[in-house]
Amino acid sequence: MADDFCLMHDDRLGYAPKPGFRGAGAGGWPVSIDADGFRSSGGDAAAGIDRAILAVGDSYTFGEEIGDGDTWPAQLERLSGRTVLNGGVSGYGFDQIVLRAEQLAERHKPAMIIVGFIADDIRRTEMRRLWGRDKPWFAIGGDELVLQGVPVPERKPLAPSWLRHRLQRILIQLPPPLQQLFGYHVRKHPAGHGSGIGLRLVEHLAKLEAAHGCRVVLVAQYQPRVWLDRIFAADERRATWEVLDRASSLGLATVDTYPRFAAEPAAASLYVNSHVNARGNAMIASLLAARLSELSRTPDR
Repeated sequence: MADDFCLMHDDRLGYAPKPGFRGAGAGGWPVSIDADGFRSSGGDAAAGIDRAILAVGDSYTFGEEIGDGDTWPAQLERLSGRTVLNGGVSGYGFDQIVLRAEQLAERHKPAMIIVGFIADDIRRTEMRRLWGRDKPWFAIGGDELVLQGVPVPERKPLAPSWLRHRLQRILIQLPPPLQQLFGYHVRKHPAGHGSGIGLRLVEHLAKLEAAHGCRVVLVAQYQPRVWLDRIFAADERRATWEVLDRASSLGLATVDTYPRFAAEPAAASLYVNSHVNARGNAMIASLLAARLSELSRTPDR
């Protein structure tokens, strides 16, 4: 989860990138946010004639721990010659990712929406506060999801930014029970409840595809611990498969990055610390670029 250096409050999403921000992350990596709130690709915009590709997701899409040009959306833009808008936001749950996709699709009319996610994003839907920030959340009412917690209240900082950043670096290392004790995360649903919410959110993405006539592609990504802990990996894979299977059953396109990373002799070397490095992101971009024509086709329903 990024420090709040490049974030601002958002009534519907909880928080979003600050338009026009230029600066450096806690590790010194450069971050540039354009006037529309997208992370820069690190170069001139692609001049493809087709409508843009919109990428949404969490810190793995935003590109935590790496520079603007090393994210997979930026590398996909260079490989494909298509404009790729990086709408990823660090720390988002799957609920916030879908809400942002709906918001940006309405505004920018993309030809394709690529939804990047990790299994933990599904668990984050169980929370009403993440990383010390309030967020929207969904209740299940009958067969429908009911959006709750909006407008998201804006919490005024109780400490200067330098102190908040230090505290965040401490809190993020604590085990979940202590994070919740200190209010860093606040749970709204019992553990495991996020699975059902996640599957219904996939239905929202299918409706989004139909409403806007843009192809929706779900891309599964993985935390570095997956390559070091077999029990953790099995749990992550099960959570991921549920989402991908539901998406496929609804006619959405899916890409699982696991096989490509698993083919590497040392998959854990494809990460900086907690996030994918430039080489790992190049693999993801190459996977997507090679299948772009196939992924763009809408199946008969």
